[in-house]
Amino acid sequence: MIGLAARSARAGRAPGLPLDDLTRVELVWIVKQIEHWIRFGRPAREQVLDRRRRILFFPPGSVFALVRWAANEHGTVLSRLDILRAVGRGEACQTIPTVTPGGDILLRVDGWPKVERMLQLIDAIEASDIDPAEASPDHWRHVHNRLAAGETPRAYTRQRHRAFLLRREIGA
Repeated sequence: MIGLAARSARAGRAPGLPLDDLTRVELVWIVKQIEHWIRFGRPAREQVLDRRRRILFFPPGSVFALVRWAANEHGTVLSRLDILRAVGRGEACQTIPTVTPGGDILLRVDGWPKVERMLQLIDAIEASDIDPAEASPDHWRHVHNRLAAGETPRAYTRQRHRAFLLRREIGA
């Protein structure tokens, strides 16, 4: 978490964008009760509210992973991982708790076994020296659909990533 805070402190405010144009993600950390954190993504700004709460601001088009976990006296009641694309002002989006105004959901998994599997897939992408925030949004949709069907998703390789970057460069 320190690395994320340091990166966002260096990033400052997104150039030329008022706060109203940024996607706002409220994070909470109450030990053994509620934990919301960003697994990957590059916020443009961070606002610390107190030692348990902070808000991250993402510019339109940026991709990030939000992990939410909650428990009560009987055990875990929520384990969820969402990979979202921050939307621009007036753009259609889905609502997600703690995300304002919402986002384009690229992937959503519920339940700790699926969340843990996704964290492993994200680790594998990072092991290939690829920033998961820069991975193709289509890959995250592919992973979502394969996991929903009980199938194994294709690996995101450096070759796939290069093809995505070239396709993005030519505007396809």
